[in-house]
Amino acid sequence: MLVDGKWIENWQPVQKADEKGRFVRQVSSFRNWITPDGAPGPTGEGGFKAEPGRYRLYVALICPWASRTLIARKLKGLEDVIPVTVVNPTLTDQGWCFGGYPGADQDPLFGARYMHEIYTRADPHFTGRATVPVLWDTVRNVIVNNESADILRMFDTAFEQLVPSDLRLYPADLAAEIDALNPRLYTLLNNGVYKAGFASSQAAYDEAVDGVFAMLDELEDRLSGDFLFGDRLTETDIRAFVTLIRFDAAYHGLFKTNRRQISDYPRLSAYMARILRLPGVAETVDIDHITHGYYSIKALNPTGIRPTGPAHVERLLAA
Repeated sequence: MLVDGKWIENWQPVQKADEKGRFVRQVSSFRNWITPDGAPGPTGEGGFKAEPGRYRLYVALICPWASRTLIARKLKGLEDVIPVTVVNPTLTDQGWCFGGYPGADQDPLFGARYMHEIYTRADPHFTGRATVPVLWDTVRNVIVNNESADILRMFDTAFEQLVPSDLRLYPADLAAEIDALNPRLYTLLNNGVYKAGFASSQAAYDEAVDGVFAMLDELEDRLSGDFLFGDRLTETDIRAFVTLIRFDAAYHGLFKTNRRQISDYPRLSAYMARILRLPGVAETVDIDHITHGYYSIKALNPTGIRPTGPAHVERLLAA
């Protein structure tokens, strides 16, 4: 990680743990918002006006948080407005790196070798982990935001004047319901799989895995329509999908969330396939990057051997 802008130790998957061995995730540090006129958003400072080509999105295809933003970019038609750089899926001793793997890009802006170099360009005294996604401003040469939930909402509305869309991922009439479900979905499922995989005590693992399957059971029961809020796709569906598509391929085995697979849930399986068929979504899913990336985590898989399959996910992606 970086301390005062200097890389001081090898990358480790467990960022922090509490006194009971529960995995604690780092809080995002850059929380500015792109807005239609550059006015300040809900957090941070102003000065980030929506303009074509001004911003670049750094992502890892292994990462569910980054994939949230990629899906929103596709669904909102922002491909020509916001270019993307994909990092190498391998988690190296210095974190995310550029190039060196099929589908991974070199850094086009600065020729950086590691993602942490992008962070120190934005803040020479940055302390913390260099995570993705990162939304970079090429005009001010700074990170706008590295919180996927914020970027998801920015992409929903900030560029509407440039690329009009009938799709609203955070509609006003569902806002209260979305805001009620999102935190529970994050705590129990999105981050819950990590809390299970990176638990450092049996009690912490048991608590986390119970939460994971409680939420999967709840989602299975909830799905009476096409999506979580009836017939309309929302940001909550994107948040759920990025974990579901990785579950059988990575979390079920590597993170020990192996009571059931998503393939054991009929409604969730159909729901995952339904979202995958939406225009552009399948292009954001790279099962090779996902399995290569997760199984490169030395603390969990020291031999580096990764499994083949799962065949049903590969068939789904091929279809």
